[in-house]
Amino acid sequence: MILQGLKARIFDPIEKYDAKWLQELPRVVWGLCTQKTRATGYSPFFMVYGFEAVLPSDIAFGAPRIQNYDGNEAESTRRTDIDSAEEHYLTASLQHARYEKQLRRYHDRNVQERDFNIGNLVLRRIQSTTGTHKLSSPWEGPFIISRVVVAGTYCLRRQDGTDVSNPWNIEHLRHFYP
Repeated sequence: MILQGLKARIFDPIEKYDAKWLQELPRVVWGLCTQKTRATGYSPFFMVYGFEAVLPSDIAFGAPRIQNYDGNEAESTRRTDIDSAEEHYLTASLQHARYEKQLRRYHDRNVQERDFNIGNLVLRRIQSTTGTHKLSSPWEGPFIISRVVVAGTYCLRRQDGTDVSNPWNIEHLRHFYP
């Protein structure tokens, strides 16, 4: 997120921008800390300090909360904010739980469950792409599943009977259909 913010602020095809990121970094971080997140509904600044930050633009353009500031009333308002902080944290916690549930549901909708049994033939993803070209297959094998370490992790054996040294995650395996 920080890199995206920096790219938007410093990219200029005409001028050099190699050292400009250092000047823009505090502004980008401040922007990320003061904007509300989708996960909690509150800004990270609010979650730490219990109130929203006064932005420089609020001061420059005279936001209503700046214009209506009363020093005498500020102490009672602050006490009310402290009393309601626990309620805000519980609300943020509930919102975060709902957000995670939505993410999980979206993820699970797009994930196909699969597993392998001992004796199945599989292909494994080639980890190193050195010496390959764009038409090379990203898979090697076939291998035989020799044992299941835990759900989703398998030990492989070559067809000549020698074992492959490390267990492999199901993410890097796929069925081989002869």
